[in-house]
Amino acid sequence: MRLSVDNLACRRAGRRIFSNVAFALGPGDALAVTGRNGAGKSSLLAILSGRLRPDAGRIALSGVGEASLPECLHAVGHRDGLKASLTAGENLLFAQRLLGAPRSTPRDALGRLGLGHAHDLPVAYLSAGQRRRVALARLLVCARPLWLLDEPTAALDTASQAALAGLMAEHRAGGGLVIAATHQPLDLSGADELRIEAAAAAPVAEALEDWA
Repeated sequence: MRLSVDNLACRRAGRRIFSNVAFALGPGDALAVTGRNGAGKSSLLAILSGRLRPDAGRIALSGVGEASLPECLHAVGHRDGLKASLTAGENLLFAQRLLGAPRSTPRDALGRLGLGHAHDLPVAYLSAGQRRRVALARLLVCARPLWLLDEPTAALDTASQAALAGLMAEHRAGGGLVIAATHQPLDLSGADELRIEAAAAAPVAEALEDWA
């Protein structure tokens, strides 16, 4: 899969949030989207996921046949998107049946994130960090090449952050792509950074030598 974004702009509530965003990613690539609060990091991910229409620009996708971009991605946002009354396993099973392309079982996915014991527990009983790990486990139950992650380390302890880093590295090693909006350093070796400064400025993607 290859993804190319050219001259992308976003307008919300009549105000231009950002403009001139451009980058290109191929198999195994990663992009860290940074910038101050309100700069448009989450809006960029919303455009890529199809939840928000761009004000201008072009998004091109290749290498996936006739599939659309939303059909090729996993999105993990600020909200975990979990049903509190369902167990962790039931939440993941629902996602797997909804999205298709099954990969790991819910139990195995939870185990990868240190939550195997929570498979049969209602999400309402879990801590914020545990709920975040359940949301991230959705990345593993279905095979999709592009991961869109909005502040993925929020509420995660050091061990869970290390587990997430391992999952992202494994995904990239298999040809997958990662785009992560973040305020915190992520363990994304060799990733590019897209810093969104302001609507009048064009963000520049530059190699991160010490991002890890």
